[in-house]
Amino acid sequence: MRTPLSIARPRVVVAVAVLGLLLAGLLGGDVADSLISGGFDDPTSESSQAREVVADTFNGGAPDVVLLISTEDGSVDDPAVAAAGAALTGELASREEVQQAASYWTLGAAPPLRSDAGDRAIALIRFDGDESERLDRAAELREELQDTPLGDDLATITVGGLSAVFSEVNETVESDLVSAEAIALPITLILLVIIFGSVVSALLPLAIGGLSIVGTFLVLELIAGVTEVSIFALNFTTALGLGLAIDYALLVVNRYREELAAGHEPRVAVSRTVRTAGRTVVFSGLTVASSLVALLVFQFAFLRSFAYAGIAVVGLAVIGAVVVLPAMLVLLGRRVNALTVRRPKVLPPGQESDGVWHRIATTVMRRPLPIATVATLLLLVLGVPFLGVELGFPDDRVLPPGAETREVADVLREEFGSAEESALLAVLPGTDATGDDAAAVADYAAELSTLEGVARVDSAVGSYLDGQRLPVELPTAAGMATATETYLQVVPDVEPISEEGEALVAAVRAVDAPSEDALVGGPSAELVDSKAGLMGRLPLALALIAAITFVVLFASFGSILMPLKAIVLNLLSLTATLGAMVWVFQDGRFEEALGFTATGTLTVTMPVLLFVLAFGLSMDYEVFLLSRIKEEWDRTHDPIGSVALGLERTGRIVTAAAVLIAVVFLAFGITGSVSFMKLFGFGMTLAVLMDAFVVRTTLVPAFMRLAGGANWWAPAPLRRLHDRYGFSETIDLDDDTEAAPTDPAPEHAGVG
Repeated sequence: MRTPLSIARPRVVVAVAVLGLLLAGLLGGDVADSLISGGFDDPTSESSQAREVVADTFNGGAPDVVLLISTEDGSVDDPAVAAAGAALTGELASREEVQQAASYWTLGAAPPLRSDAGDRAIALIRFDGDESERLDRAAELREELQDTPLGDDLATITVGGLSAVFSEVNETVESDLVSAEAIALPITLILLVIIFGSVVSALLPLAIGGLSIVGTFLVLELIAGVTEVSIFALNFTTALGLGLAIDYALLVVNRYREELAAGHEPRVAVSRTVRTAGRTVVFSGLTVASSLVALLVFQFAFLRSFAYAGIAVVGLAVIGAVVVLPAMLVLLGRRVNALTVRRPKVLPPGQESDGVWHRIATTVMRRPLPIATVATLLLLVLGVPFLGVELGFPDDRVLPPGAETREVADVLREEFGSAEESALLAVLPGTDATGDDAAAVADYAAELSTLEGVARVDSAVGSYLDGQRLPVELPTAAGMATATETYLQVVPDVEPISEEGEALVAAVRAVDAPSEDALVGGPSAELVDSKAGLMGRLPLALALIAAITFVVLFASFGSILMPLKAIVLNLLSLTATLGAMVWVFQDGRFEEALGFTATGTLTVTMPVLLFVLAFGLSMDYEVFLLSRIKEEWDRTHDPIGSVALGLERTGRIVTAAAVLIAVVFLAFGITGSVSFMKLFGFGMTLAVLMDAFVVRTTLVPAFMRLAGGANWWAPAPLRRLHDRYGFSETIDLDDDTEAAPTDPAPEHAGVG
């Protein structure tokens, strides 16, 4: 048998890994600067097309920044305040990076731009450049003007608006990532020392995790050069990279210790470990990555970014576990148990045991039907709230109360009669509003202004309110039309990200437009189109996950029942998790304790993201457990004993891995200030723990007891297919030799 490079040249493998880590850190360390904070909309949708036309043809669109100018005791109509406000607007408009600047005072004292009490007014700023550039400029303007006086202390200026909001979201995400790592890493290290019983062993998963995470940062940096990548993928990369490294290192190191306990020399023990636990790691990584592939079905950059990050970090974690970690084990030899704090009981492979997990399995298998029924009912009850899920878009309320841009938006909602920064865009291709079609555009604008939920309609032929043209002439009106195209802004007086906002989109799209190719965009329309795009592709994504999972598990175990069982049980578990997330984050339970603001919706992409990621991790644990059960089944053909011994051998690993990865996700949930990332952290924590402590310990052994020998059955044609092309858990380990190593490893006595 040819000796793997990890065993033959362990120093070379470790040296290459260290060099790769350093290069990845050098080249990918600033990846956050290349990522975007959006990506929640479908770029192929009508609303996205409308936004692109307005931006490309008219250099227009929603304002990036909303300046809130507040007087303490006076009025924004005072001559001194008005003069200072107009001067500020003019100064901003003269800046090279500013595309448009308008305010209450430059738009003829337009009422919607003044608060109900008359003590506040707003200015609207739009920048040149792409999304990333506009976010940077919004952040710079926020830093420049936040809480500065207007004129001679006539009023104060605070900064809000969508680009300002998401620039603050970017800063918050990066800060939260540092905080989460500061909490998760020390706690994880302590738990690893307790679980492994050795400081040296405990450091191995962190080394593999660091390699996976930093390597993925470089991958994301490269991908960001050709397509949009969301900044929120960074948190996921850290959490999943560390979690999978822990999972895989636990499995590999535990098997290595078993082989040492069986009397094998370290080099032979590593070889046997790679051919057993290493094989399980490869299949586990394949199932996790396969689930993440389904995210590429969707057009949302947010979801696709998690696929890029997830597939990369899974691949690197697998390589680390089956290539780099074995090389480290060869070099460590028996010193893997050095700096021991306790001596865990390690049994050789195949030796019978009646430990706690063995007793749990046999208890469940004595009463499989009632136990499975109770567990299933529990999961179904927890999943009931998901039937009332409502999907929405992230806005300023994803930030915690007290955030600068969040405070501005709260004031705009409470004290202003319209949502100027969230106007719908009605684009009319092939329409000449400056010539023959002017009357038709005017009639269209007038009709739109009569719709319920509309505060005002602005167009190249004037502004309209309740069907009547206003005497105010919009300074930007001339820029809203060309000889072949025009667009209108429909300013709402309802919350854009709400059922009322969605109803307004339907009403605007139902009005006969002067152009047959009319497009309606804006935040409310993007929400409508995103939900439609998500639901339209969801069946394909689910079918893809199910098909790939079935094929991978069948190739691994040669059974048609095991893949079906895994899919059904995972769906059951994940429904419970999603139900709990609706109950908490949509309905607002524990709102103050967890530090978020419930809006009555979940961010449109989050249920799908949670489902796919949690499904992948569930399959990770499924492969761990089934691989060991199948190994014992092939050895004994005992349908009860193989399950009990398989659970005994993996139960501690699965639950330890689940607790450790839950700590990582929980750290992101606790420190996360952005509400949907907080949901992600708590949701993944619940999903992992639910799977490890409910599904793996009750439903899996109960199901396998009821199925008996049929667990490993397949029809004859599929059996022949598997025998020819599939993989077997029965591995001949007897051809391992005690040949002298090419790259000698130190030998030290003692097994932990």
